[in-house]
Amino acid sequence: MNFNLEQFASDNNSGICPEALEYMMKANQGSAPAYGNDEWTSLAADYFRDLFEIDCEVFFVFNGTAANSLSLAALCQSYHSVICHENAHIETDECGAPEFASNGSKLLLAKGENGKLTPEAIEAIVNKRADIHYPKPKVISLTQSTELGTLYSIDELVAIKSVAQKYNLKIHMDGARFANAVVAMNKSPAEITWKSGVDVLCFCGTKNGMALGEAIIFFNKALAEDFAYRCKQAGQLASKMRFISAPWLGLLETGAWFKNARHANQCAEYLENQLLKIEGVEMMFPREANAVFVKLPEQVITSLREKNWQFYTFIGVGGVRFMCSWNTTQARIDELVSDIKEAICAPRSS
Repeated sequence: MNFNLEQFASDNNSGICPEALEYMMKANQGSAPAYGNDEWTSLAADYFRDLFEIDCEVFFVFNGTAANSLSLAALCQSYHSVICHENAHIETDECGAPEFASNGSKLLLAKGENGKLTPEAIEAIVNKRADIHYPKPKVISLTQSTELGTLYSIDELVAIKSVAQKYNLKIHMDGARFANAVVAMNKSPAEITWKSGVDVLCFCGTKNGMALGEAIIFFNKALAEDFAYRCKQAGQLASKMRFISAPWLGLLETGAWFKNARHANQCAEYLENQLLKIEGVEMMFPREANAVFVKLPEQVITSLREKNWQFYTFIGVGGVRFMCSWNTTQARIDELVSDIKEAICAPRSS
């Protein structure tokens, strides 16, 4: 078995892109001050300020769960609550970390088509109860692109911003695939974050070509008070911080963050187009970034697994997620599509 073949389970499966690796190697030459007091970290933070066109506070942590959990904890007291979509990663895949980091802030779940919160759903939760026995809503958490691969338009973000302002709520954005959203929407990072009401963004580097590392960006700098202490207490202050920040600088300075996301999105578009040519294949959600959700017969899923294809089926029975990344190749997509065709055309055993 070849364990190095490209797979479509997650963009976490991909390796380090050349630009991130090159800058990591540069940072490895000689010594540098520890705990983020190095030139690489300073330069990367400044580049984020230029990219987002605002003087913001920037922090680097190891992974997305820590980024989401610690930033939400900074926006909440333990008696507050966070409104999120029922499919949000902070609800389904972070093992209670947001509640743990905040000492108990409750997640309040809302429904919404295609993985997106709506102003109406948010307002319904806010107005559900106002008594002291219920955790007070304090934060709205959005994911861009969503867990279902869809995108919040600027109009949708601005509408949510209006509800947030009405009820004095903060807005957190889980940007696990934020770069893919920027490319797909053809909007500036500023337009789809702070200009649309976002207070803090967790910008993922891991899925964009880094080995590890997320950037937490506070557009509302007042909310970042003592946040460095929160990171330290949570074990998220890297002693050799330059090995997180230097790869970030590699992505930003060379434009690789955008190139990588564009390639992943284009591969997903190609995969979708090839799948749509197959009779019996049905798309589950609009393909707007680098994820393709498709309904496949159970025998096809079984056949693909027998051929050592890796993918997730956590969105309902018969639902498969194929995720493209910065280094996905058309040749490997063609192999996957060929195996799907073959499995669909194979006679069913009685």
